[in-house]
Amino acid sequence: MRAGATFAAARDRHLAGLAERDRRLAYQLAGGVLRSQADLDRALALATVDPRLDDILRLGAYQLRALARVPAYAAVSTSVELARDAAGEGGARFVNQALRRVAESGSREQGAVPSHPEWLLARWRQQFGDDETARLVAWNDAIPPLTLQPARWNADRLRDGLQAAGFGVREAPWDAGLLVAPTGTAPRSPLPARLPGFEQGAFIVQDPAHALVCRYAAFPAGVLAYDACAAPGGKAVMLERLGARVVAGDARRDRMGRLVQTVRRAGVAIRPAVADLLAAPCAAGTLAAVLVDAPCAATGTMARHPDARWRISARAIERAAARQRALLEAGAHLVQSGGVLVYATCSLEPEENSDVVNDFLERHPEFRRDPPPPRTVPAALLTEPGDFQSLPQRHGIDGAYAARLTRVR
Repeated sequence: MRAGATFAAARDRHLAGLAERDRRLAYQLAGGVLRSQADLDRALALATVDPRLDDILRLGAYQLRALARVPAYAAVSTSVELARDAAGEGGARFVNQALRRVAESGSREQGAVPSHPEWLLARWRQQFGDDETARLVAWNDAIPPLTLQPARWNADRLRDGLQAAGFGVREAPWDAGLLVAPTGTAPRSPLPARLPGFEQGAFIVQDPAHALVCRYAAFPAGVLAYDACAAPGGKAVMLERLGARVVAGDARRDRMGRLVQTVRRAGVAIRPAVADLLAAPCAAGTLAAVLVDAPCAATGTMARHPDARWRISARAIERAAARQRALLEAGAHLVQSGGVLVYATCSLEPEENSDVVNDFLERHPEFRRDPPPPRTVPAALLTEPGDFQSLPQRHGIDGAYAARLTRVR
C-alpha cells in the first residue's frame, strides 16, 4: 500500500492465498495500524525515526496495545527481525528498545490522538457538529459488517446456505441486503470467495447504501441504461436485476477485469466497454438512462477503506469536484428527451454532491430534479430537494449521495 496501491487492492492481491488464521491476522494488523496510525505515531515519536522503521514500529506497537492474544515477546521479536532486514543491526536495536518501552508501559489505551487528519475533522465538525463527528469517527474506526446482495440466488436460498455453513444472517439496514456474521465454528471476517454460493454467483458484496442508490435511480424496466463509471460492477449488476438493460463502461482498462468477472459470476446480461465518458462514448441524446457514479474522495466509505483518510486532502476534494462537473456534463449530453440522469458519489462532502448538482441545474434548464416515486427508498434517506443521502453516523450504512434528474426538453 505504501508503494501506491489502495488498501483494498493490496489486501486482495496479497492475502487471498494465506491460511484463514494468517489472513485474518494480517488484515487486522494492517487495518488496525491504518485506523490508529496517528495515535501510534505519537506514542512512538515517529517524527524523529528512520522512515524505514515506521511501519515496523507501528505494527509492533499495535500488537502490544491492541491484540491481547499476541504475546509481547512475539510482537517484539518479530518486529526486531523485520527491522534487521530493513535497516541493519542499528535498526534492530532501536526497534527492540522502542517496543520494550511500549510493552513496559502496560498501556493498551488508544484514542488519545484523533484517528483522522485534523483538517478533515474540522470540516466535519462544521458540517455535522461535534457529536455527529464523534459518531462518524467511531464508525470509521470500527470494522464494517459484510453485506451481501442476492444475485443468482434469491434471498431465502442465500440465507439458508449461509446458515447451513454456520454463519449468522440478518436483514441489513433499510431492508437492503443480508448482513453476515460468524457464529459457532464459522470463520471471523470470511473472504467472500469462501462463502457458500460464491462460485455459483449467488451474491455480490455491496453495502446497503450503494444498493439503495440503484433503487433510487428507478430506471424504467427494459430501458437501455449506461453505467458510465461502472467498475468494479456492483451497481451495474443491481441495475440489471432491477430491470434495466445495462451497458457498463469505464475509462480504466486495468479495472475492467474485475468488472467482467463480477458480471459473469452474477449471471447478468451486461455489456462491458472500455470507454471514457469525457470522450462521448455514445451519440448525443440517444440514451433513456445514464448513471454517472463519479470518482470522489470516498469520505463515506472510510470504514471499508481505512487508508483513504490519509490519502485525501482539501485540494484533492476540489480537484475531484472539478472532474465531477465535467463528467456530469458529459453524461447529460447522452440523455434523450424524457430520459433520466443520475449523479452519484460515495462522498460526504457538499462540494462533491449537492454543489455539483445545483451548479449543473443552474446552467441546464432542460433538466430538473425528479425524485423517484414514494417508497422507492425510505423517506429518511431523502434530502429536502429529493436527493438521496446516507450518512454513516445517522443511518448505520456507508455514506452515499445521488441526485435523479430528468431531461424535460
